[in-house]
Amino acid sequence: MTMIEGATDTHMHIYEPGYPLNEFGHARAEPAAGLVDYRNEIARLGLSRTVIVQPSAYGTDNRCTLAAMAALGEAARGVAILPEDVSDAEITRLAGLGMRGLRCLMDIPAGMMDWDRTRRMAPRFTERGWHLVLQFAGAEFPEREQALRALPGHFIIDHLGKFAGALDADGAAIAVLFRLLDTGRVWVKLSAPYHADRDGPPHYRDVQDLARRLVAHAPERCLWGSNWPHPGRTPRPDNATLLALLAEWAPDPTAVRKILVDNPAFLYGFG
Repeated sequence: MTMIEGATDTHMHIYEPGYPLNEFGHARAEPAAGLVDYRNEIARLGLSRTVIVQPSAYGTDNRCTLAAMAALGEAARGVAILPEDVSDAEITRLAGLGMRGLRCLMDIPAGMMDWDRTRRMAPRFTERGWHLVLQFAGAEFPEREQALRALPGHFIIDHLGKFAGALDADGAAIAVLFRLLDTGRVWVKLSAPYHADRDGPPHYRDVQDLARRLVAHAPERCLWGSNWPHPGRTPRPDNATLLALLAEWAPDPTAVRKILVDNPAFLYGFG
């Protein structure tokens, strides 16, 4: 696939030495996952823009992510993890540095985030033009549909819905995901297919039907992310292989442009 100017990786992480890990006990930094390594990756893939997502390993200490954003300049935006008592002044400061989203990890143990906290925090961010980035087990979609619909503003569902195990194409959980996309304020990332796949690379056949259906149904609500450096995955998937899947999932060049360029430009304010 010939890369398009402005093509964006909307989900990746930076880990650098010298930053303390969070206190939750499950945190670990990824080896060889600094900005120098990532620059080599985007040069190899032909990507132009990056959204750096705060990794759970650093908790609410966003300094590593902010440093990488500053180094990449206008080609970068960020998604932060923040405590509930964060001040308005700090939210304003972070927005000025390029943060555009609040990460809500409901499937990480030991207090990283939960549904009640997300509900309470959401209005303070969406009223400032931020969006929410939600990660939770896809099996929970039916029981969470009303809570999701009640959230204000725009939000993104991570990692193809993060459906674990066998996918039921006609099941209730996937039906909820499609209904949410139809609201016009929900996006889904075509990222980390391994979270819902047993077939494995290079085709990830267990999720390819879902990915194709999502693109056909709502290309204006899809994003692509590498999930580099693929936390916890050994060996790491090849990013070029993952990006090549997009051509299979989105055979229409107009849809590819929406997914890689137009949709991230809208959400993250790329010029």
